[in-house]
Amino acid sequence: MKRLTTLASIAGLCTVVGLFMSSGLEDVSAAVMSAGWGAALVVVARVAAVAWAGLGWHVVFPAGAARLSDCVSLRFVREGINTLLPVATVGGDFVGARLMSKRGVPGAMAGASMFVDLMTQALTQLLFTVIGLGLLVLIAGDGPIARTVAGGLAVAVPALGAFYLIQRRAGHRIIQGLMTRFASGREWRAFGAIDQLYDSLRRMYGNHRRFLSALVIHLAGWVIGTLEVYVGLHFMGYPVDFAQALVIESLAQAVRGAAFAVPGALGAQEGGLIALCGLFNIPAEAALALSLVKRFADLGVGVPGLLLWHRIEAKLTAETAADADREPEAAIGRTAKMVPQPATLGPFYSYAPPRMGSRIGDGEELKKCA
Repeated sequence: MKRLTTLASIAGLCTVVGLFMSSGLEDVSAAVMSAGWGAALVVVARVAAVAWAGLGWHVVFPAGAARLSDCVSLRFVREGINTLLPVATVGGDFVGARLMSKRGVPGAMAGASMFVDLMTQALTQLLFTVIGLGLLVLIAGDGPIARTVAGGLAVAVPALGAFYLIQRRAGHRIIQGLMTRFASGREWRAFGAIDQLYDSLRRMYGNHRRFLSALVIHLAGWVIGTLEVYVGLHFMGYPVDFAQALVIESLAQAVRGAAFAVPGALGAQEGGLIALCGLFNIPAEAALALSLVKRFADLGVGVPGLLLWHRIEAKLTAETAADADREPEAAIGRTAKMVPQPATLGPFYSYAPPRMGSRIGDGEELKKCA
């Protein structure tokens, strides 16, 4: 798996270098510089989208089971891991669920919330792509790109259905294998027993109001992400309307999703943006500049997320060490409090060794006897 990820990273990096060299580094640099403060606004839009996704995660929990602040902060941790580390865009979600179980949420419920959240994100991304495809056909007609996207949707629908089915009883062993793979050793037990996990999944999917609310929130979050394209291209001098920006963003996200095995979708994002921006007469150097601005947003959100993850893990390690230090002291205290029981000789006779008197009265009585 690591070797495949390494090869994919090398191939993606070579693709990126080739695209930038063919488009001209000076032209791409000029386009990036022309973005100016637009790049900062793109980062702000990404922060808003990730925080909004944290709200979508919070909604799937039963009322009062998890704090909104925990869902939002851990959502940034998930984003940082999935975006910047070679974990096939899902490792951060398992880490987020494990950390959520350390915040007072039952392990089975934390694990179930992660799967339901992934399901709502995948389903709303599919709807977002369908909307973008419909707008593309209305604006540019049924071209090669539209047909390619339609073919990808034909593959994505059964894959999404399979992901839902493994969350039912039929996927019991698959879920256990995934947990063992991504949360190796004893840590996967933090998600609770598998039966409890499936019971939590059943209850979360059974709460239709919360599940539908999560779908609405995540779909709105994908639309918020459209601001990255809309703002970035406007500041570069290539104004597009919101419908065109939605087409570019939705189909670019579909390309990233299809290239999940490539860390950061290196090469796939750049090539997809060149093809999509070309539909609206936007040159390749501007598309590559837009991709770079999006990469800046990845760093602007992902690096703080990774730092927050490091801080949380360090705190958990310190707490574990402190608990381990307190256990011997507590054991000594319990031993000191133990009172020896008198030894017995048969059912009618008992012998208890005399205890040393420490009271003054006892000492005076001994002197009188003497």
